[in-house]
Amino acid sequence: MSTMAAEQQLLKLSEPSLQFGFGQTNPDPRDGLFLFGPLSDQRKPLSMRVGVVGTLDGIFAYREWVSKIRHYIPAPNLAAAHQFSFPGFEAAFKTSWPEKPVIEVPVSASEIAKSIRLSDRHRAIHQTVGLFADPIRRKLREEEIAVDIWFVVIPDDVYLYGRPLSRVPKSERILIQQTMNQRIARQLQTAPSLFEEDMKAAEIYLHGIDFHNQLKARLLLEKITTQIVRESTLLQPAEVNSGTRLRRLQDPATLAWNLCTSSFYKANGRPWKLAKVRERVCYIGIVFKRTSDDLNNGNACCGAQMFLDTGDGLVFKGALGPWYSPSSREFHLSRSAARALIEETLKAYWEEHRSMPEELFIHGQTYFNEEEWNGFSEAVPSDTCLVGIRIRRSNEMKIFRPGSHPVLRGSAYRMHSRKALLWTNGFIPELDTYPGREVPNPISVEIVRGEAELGSVLDDIMGLTKMNFNTCIFADGLPVTLRFANAVGEIILSAPREQPLPPLPFRHYI
Repeated sequence: MSTMAAEQQLLKLSEPSLQFGFGQTNPDPRDGLFLFGPLSDQRKPLSMRVGVVGTLDGIFAYREWVSKIRHYIPAPNLAAAHQFSFPGFEAAFKTSWPEKPVIEVPVSASEIAKSIRLSDRHRAIHQTVGLFADPIRRKLREEEIAVDIWFVVIPDDVYLYGRPLSRVPKSERILIQQTMNQRIARQLQTAPSLFEEDMKAAEIYLHGIDFHNQLKARLLLEKITTQIVRESTLLQPAEVNSGTRLRRLQDPATLAWNLCTSSFYKANGRPWKLAKVRERVCYIGIVFKRTSDDLNNGNACCGAQMFLDTGDGLVFKGALGPWYSPSSREFHLSRSAARALIEETLKAYWEEHRSMPEELFIHGQTYFNEEEWNGFSEAVPSDTCLVGIRIRRSNEMKIFRPGSHPVLRGSAYRMHSRKALLWTNGFIPELDTYPGREVPNPISVEIVRGEAELGSVLDDIMGLTKMNFNTCIFADGLPVTLRFANAVGEIILSAPREQPLPPLPFRHYI
């Protein structure tokens, strides 16, 4: 048998277990929370201190929903292993959630309807975001009541018309005169106008035109954590008209699991962590986002998502520069920018642990070139093992099993000592189901820089697929280091590029 043939083999990785309250373990987040509750430490909130901003209908929808999740909600099919009843928020999270929020901020429904329909989309989004963001800031200045998380309850119109590709029908569009645009606003950043009103008008066009991302970005400096949710989601009709088609909603129990887990995490609680973790290991996901749709424009913004062995995460904004190459279609940092980005992340690691990590894994979607890797290496202490991992969705191979079930989650095909295909999606015996519709594809995992044991890398990635606190599912298809890369990049770019963003916990971005 040749050496290559000996290296190639099909493996089955064990399912990572999670740790919950009282040090108990379970592979499923819902089972673990139901049986043992979340991790209990000084961070766990005793009560959910929630502020709500929305229309009167939105505030009513929030109160109705909270009154429901305080009690037992049955699963749609009690006999299905993959469907879970919700036991009630306090029963699952050992934290109370009062029906009445600590602060309520009503917003005029008619003002929202007018602003979101303005013909100038930059002004429409900026003005609509202001209707929600400005009163939150004002309340924080005026009130002495602490708020852990703000529920921003939006009418469905805001979701429908508040995205980059949304188009308001001509019959509903409110025409306004447009004297500024994004191109002129960018020019004024390098050649400022003598007129203050021009500079003020330009600020609107320095933000992205996605309501969700711009709201998150405009509240980052105040370190405000938000949960943006539609009124119809909280009211939970069987289906709702979303533009030209009906949107089917999650069943009440599944919605409760997902939204309550996300809210608990954003209120600074820790739902769970990996049961078996290698201490003093740090994972960094590199985020790139292009600043222009022009294919010949290579400018991009870089950021990093750092995740610790505890499951906590921080997001850092890196430098803006010509990181994208139209010829190779890849992103690469300069040596100095790469060094600065890792220096900043390691500084935050030191402040948390008073030590440096023994192993530092950088997850990316492209190969790391020499200049980039040298910059990373210069920032890392000599006794820290630095490893670069390239992770991408792949269609290189499909595996079929006899019978009706697809390949098992955790299956891996070792191609050689530094590369494997890993099926993070697939049939889950614990749930007796495959949560998908098509034949599952693997992700490609390749050690492209540094030295590491491939099996250990695959185990780490399997564990990181279970650390998505924005929902409450058995596992994700991508590790958390890359799962939110695109969304984080969009939020970073939705703020003016000159605006400094401090390292913030990951919960501010999801």
